[in-house]
Formats: sequence, structure tokens, C-alpha cells
Amino acid sequence: MLPKLLDGVNKILALRLMLAHIVIIAISNYIVQFKFDVFGHPLAAAAFTFPLVVVLTDLTVRLLGKETGRAVVGMAFIPAIIVSILVVKLGGAPDSVAFRIGLGSGVAYFISNLLDVYVFQYFREKYSTWWIAPTLSAVASTFIDTYVFFFTAFYKGANEFMAANWHIVATNNSISKIIVSLCVILPAYGLLLNWLQNKLQHQQGE
Repeated sequence: MLPKLLDGVNKILALRLMLAHIVIIAISNYIVQFKFDVFGHPLAAAAFTFPLVVVLTDLTVRLLGKETGRAVVGMAFIPAIIVSILVVKLGGAPDSVAFRIGLGSGVAYFISNLLDVYVFQYFREKYSTWWIAPTLSAVASTFIDTYVFFFTAFYKGANEFMAANWHIVATNNSISKIIVSLCVILPAYGLLLNWLQNKLQHQQGE
């Protein structure tokens, strides 16, 4: 199934996109343990890195197509969980905490990003303007991903503050992720998309 999906696809590009998913998830899962307050509201540090995953999923679908994009997202699922657990554990967290963060991240990533593939594709087919699809899909996927992650990772967990306030942190993180996505990552996405499309067209023309 997978080899057929990759027929006619730039396999090096597909591999790089998959690795990018894994790296961003691992970094985000490590720094999610660190909390700080913004105007009195608790916020996890990963709010500034995890929006990259949503935008990266949209970029994957746009460059590889819906079915191949879904396959790339699926291939990154298990490695992302394993790498996340190892990274969090090496950071000094107890095994139970590392496992819950890795599991929470994996479940949230799998649900939100596979959904995002279809949400993004729907808006992409409906609207021709390049920024509408990633904007709308980022908002939808961010809320789903964030709430699933914080519930799975911290509900009734060892961290008493996060166990009692996971929904508050999830809400604050969702809002922060959306702001970061729209103000910083979306413009960068547009530039990267334009560069990659021009590069691929140049390679195909050779």
C-alpha cells in the first residue's frame, strides 16, 4: 500500500517531512513540562513550537496529496511516541510521566493530524487562496490536539498542578498556539511553500 502511495512522489521530500514531524513533536514534548505564567495565566512552553506540527501537516498534504500525506503522518506516529518518551525520560522525568506525555502526544497527534489532513484538503479544494486552508485547519486541529494531549498526559497524573488545572492550561495553550500560528508560522509557511514549489517545478523541468 505505502510503496504505491509513494509512486511518482519525491521520496526524499516525503522522508524529510516525516522526520520533521518526529523532531518537532519530540522537542515540544520535552519543553511541555516547563510552565510559565503570562499575565497570570499558566502556559506550557510547547505552545510556541507545537503549532509547527499543524502547519507541517498542511504543507505535507499540499506537496504530496491527501492520501500520501496521510501515509506520511501515519508513519511518523509510532516513532514520535518512542522518541518523545525517550526525550522526556532523558530530561529527568519519572518513567510514568514520560510514558503519559509520550502516549498523550501520540494519541493527540494521530487524531488531530489525520483529521487535519481531511479538514485541510476540504478547505483547500473549496478556497483557492493559499492561506485560507492552513488558517482554518490550524484553528480546528489546535483545539482538538491540545485538549486530547493535556487530558491524556496530565489528568489525574503525578503533577498535582497540571492534574487540577489541565483544562485551563489547555485553553491557554490553544489560544497561544493559534496566535503564534497566525502571526508567525503562517507567513513563514507561505514563504516555505513558495520556495518548495518553485524548487520542485525546477527539478521536474530538468
